[in-house]
Amino acid sequence: MSLAERIQKDMVEAMKAKQELRLSVVRAIKTALLKYKADNMKDADEAAEQALLKTLAKQRLDSMEQFKNAGRNELADKEAAELVIIESYLPQKASAEDLEAAVAAAIAETGATGKAQMGLVMKAAQAQLAGKNVDGKALSELVKAKLP
Repeated sequence: MSLAERIQKDMVEAMKAKQELRLSVVRAIKTALLKYKADNMKDADEAAEQALLKTLAKQRLDSMEQFKNAGRNELADKEAAELVIIESYLPQKASAEDLEAAVAAAIAETGATGKAQMGLVMKAAQAQLAGKNVDGKALSELVKAKLP
């Protein structure tokens, strides 16, 4: 089942169950997919769908941080709840062990000897972790720590 079909099904279920928060999040995802289709004149492929979901998740994380800094914890909690719903559509997050193994393999593969080759290592590590939900910032910090 494609993401668009799953979103439509979940939207109907959320309406029937009167789950306002879930319904609004699912509608936001559907809107993002429709905007992609209008902008690119084609349906989103799986990689584009994942990129859209990651963008929506990152927006929620940024908003959560802003609300917490402003002392608006009730809004930060709402953003956190929305983030959980969005993440349910993303593939499983890569574990710390997965990141460690991918970075070690990428360093060995590229023969990187210093921070100057960080881009090569990042690209190789991301290729190894394809299909998993990877936090780019965590991956970057791990690569920096591993390279001399």
